[in-house]
Amino acid sequence: MKNLPKVPLLLLFSLVGFNAMAQINGRDFTAVDNYVKKLGSLDSMSMGTINNVVSKKFTDKIDKARAIYDWIAMNIKYDVKSARANNTAKNSPTDVLLYRKAVGIGFASLFQDMCSSANIRCLTVDGFVKNNVDDIGEKSMEINHSWAVVQLGESPDTWYYVDPAFGSGFTDNEMKEFTVAFTDAYFFTDKLTFNLQHYPDNLAWKLGSGPKSKKEFFDLPVFKTAAVEFGIKRLFPNDGNLKAKAGKPVNFNFNLSNMDKITKVQIGIGQRKKYKEIDIPFTAKAGVLSFSYTFPEEDNFPITILINGKQLVMYNVDTN
Repeated sequence: MKNLPKVPLLLLFSLVGFNAMAQINGRDFTAVDNYVKKLGSLDSMSMGTINNVVSKKFTDKIDKARAIYDWIAMNIKYDVKSARANNTAKNSPTDVLLYRKAVGIGFASLFQDMCSSANIRCLTVDGFVKNNVDDIGEKSMEINHSWAVVQLGESPDTWYYVDPAFGSGFTDNEMKEFTVAFTDAYFFTDKLTFNLQHYPDNLAWKLGSGPKSKKEFFDLPVFKTAAVEFGIKRLFPNDGNLKAKAGKPVNFNFNLSNMDKITKVQIGIGQRKKYKEIDIPFTAKAGVLSFSYTFPEEDNFPITILINGKQLVMYNVDTN
């Protein structure tokens, strides 16, 4: 295994990082996506047959990898019960195809096996993700997620992140319910954006810039699926434990790659039965989403920033 070159931290001060699709000539995957969607679940087939049916139509390795990602993310469900218990039993590729559910390691292992069969070099990476505000500032969390790195060449510049587990849908903040919602945002994801949400156990597999330590990663807010879909690059405030003063406005700024379709911004305050969402006036221009909010009372509570009804980031707020 080759160690990746060390890269200066540009997380909060630079928009370094290119969209992965642009790096591979902005290719359109509509035909690949539509083909895989029509295949369906292929329930009665073995892994070898499934892999052949899914990828045989395509000659290009990137198209093959996309087809494999699509099929797994569209047909395997995230196992929230096992994920909540950090239980990785029954997550071999054979088990995943048999039970059609998995945690991160099961998704990544199946993706790796199918890529290998298609002559695509791919490795599984273990690491950490934050699921809710209770994880902010955590110092002793065990490995709780896995994803893949596709290697299209010798240089790390030609290696790409893939997370079919997160591409299959999303969980609630308490990891009790899974919602099926395919997204292509986790295929060849922008590296800086991916690194805000994922942190590898072995830093040799951190591609590009991002948090320089596990502590710095866990001190950040919780990044949700919309953050990846909108291509978040930097944000302010950047401390997940947000200290504010009741009665004084707090300014929020998010640098996003995709600004075209933002129609609504909300702040979700509290949790469970006390949770409420408030519509927020905002501006979106020059790649920056901006707004402010005044917390009226002294308290301690989680907040969620939502764009178009989708969760973007979560903070733990202290206004005492």
